[in-house]
Amino acid sequence: MTSPALARRLGLTDAVVIGLAAMLGAGVFGVWAPAAQAAGAGLLVGLVVAGAVAWANATSTARLAAAHPVAGGVYAYGRAEVGPWWGFVAGWSFVVGKTASCAAMALTFAAYAAPTAWQRPVAVGAVLLLVAVDLLGVTRTARVARVLVVVVLVALATVVAAGAAADAPAGLPPVADVLAAGPLGVLQAAGLLFFAFAGYARVATLGEEVRDPARTIPRAVAVALVTVLVLYAVLGAVVLHALGADTLAASRAPLADVVAAAGWDAAAPVVRVGAAAGSLGALLALLAGVGRTTLAMARAHDLPRWLAAVAPGRATPARATVTVGLVVAVLVALLDLRGAIGFSSAGVLLYYAVAHVAVLRGRTWRATTARRGATTAWSVRVLPVAGLVGCLLLVVTLPPSALVTALGVVVVGVVVRVLLRGRATTP
Repeated sequence: MTSPALARRLGLTDAVVIGLAAMLGAGVFGVWAPAAQAAGAGLLVGLVVAGAVAWANATSTARLAAAHPVAGGVYAYGRAEVGPWWGFVAGWSFVVGKTASCAAMALTFAAYAAPTAWQRPVAVGAVLLLVAVDLLGVTRTARVARVLVVVVLVALATVVAAGAAADAPAGLPPVADVLAAGPLGVLQAAGLLFFAFAGYARVATLGEEVRDPARTIPRAVAVALVTVLVLYAVLGAVVLHALGADTLAASRAPLADVVAAAGWDAAAPVVRVGAAAGSLGALLALLAGVGRTTLAMARAHDLPRWLAAVAPGRATPARATVTVGLVVAVLVALLDLRGAIGFSSAGVLLYYAVAHVAVLRGRTWRATTARRGATTAWSVRVLPVAGLVGCLLLVVTLPPSALVTALGVVVVGVVVRVLLRGRATTP
């Protein structure tokens, strides 16, 4: 029996807000230090590399989303354009990697919002609260995300103003220092920075809930990504200007240190509140995206079929959302996954690699966009190849432990799927 469809309730503004909420998470407050450790002042080059890969990923994802306006994102596109196994690898990598990210975001929020002894209970409470918001409907999710994004933007604007006004800034590094980092350091920095804004296509996983998806999704992805890339470029210049590469690399709270360097002690709580809001915004967008991908996988029998239920009143994937929320709550209660950046980055990069393969090998989306005169040689040939190479290059330069863990999770998923499919076909 076919499960009910989700309701199309998101307009362009709501879609952009969800994308911004996914990108402006806790990563923007902490990623600069590890990026500086990897590449020094060359983190600015790493940001350019990460932005180029992100743009290629976003372009491929947006084209596929316009042709396949269904829940599930690249999982659904891979199945439709390349085959079930490609879709499964993408969906499984996304669900597992982003479930770990959900736990990391919840713990990061609690670290900013609660005393040490209360951090785990507060993190669990945040997960359950945002699951309840998601169950109220996707428009409620967008409204809450809008408030959180505004809080984060206020905090980041405060940091930029403080850095520009610092009395004794370190000064922007000379071009020679920016270019001095070796290729490996730049690529490692790019992989870390990529994690910090990897939510640009989150709206694609909600494709079944977007009005006029062929127009709305590509525009929303482009607006959200360009906005965040510009913001990250400004922030990268500000933190280097105010702290210098060496101090930045040793910092545990880079944006807070920028405010302190400017003598704006009264603004420190603004940064703290912004970091907490960013963590909540990213968690909200992640829970929505993972829930919709779980729904899509359940519809195709790649996950238990009962997860495919859609609540008739709110038109939300209630069982998938609750299940994902409970899994995240258990992880938060038992484990500390704040160091899961590399693992999550590997899963997301594999996810987008499948999107590029779907663009290169797919026919369904090409026929759909050709009728609108939307295809170009650059976007359907050169850009997907560049994006695929970029994704794989960033994956292999991640820390070995993250890469091995991610590949191990994919292998486990493939084995389980083989066993389940074999049992389903056994008389």
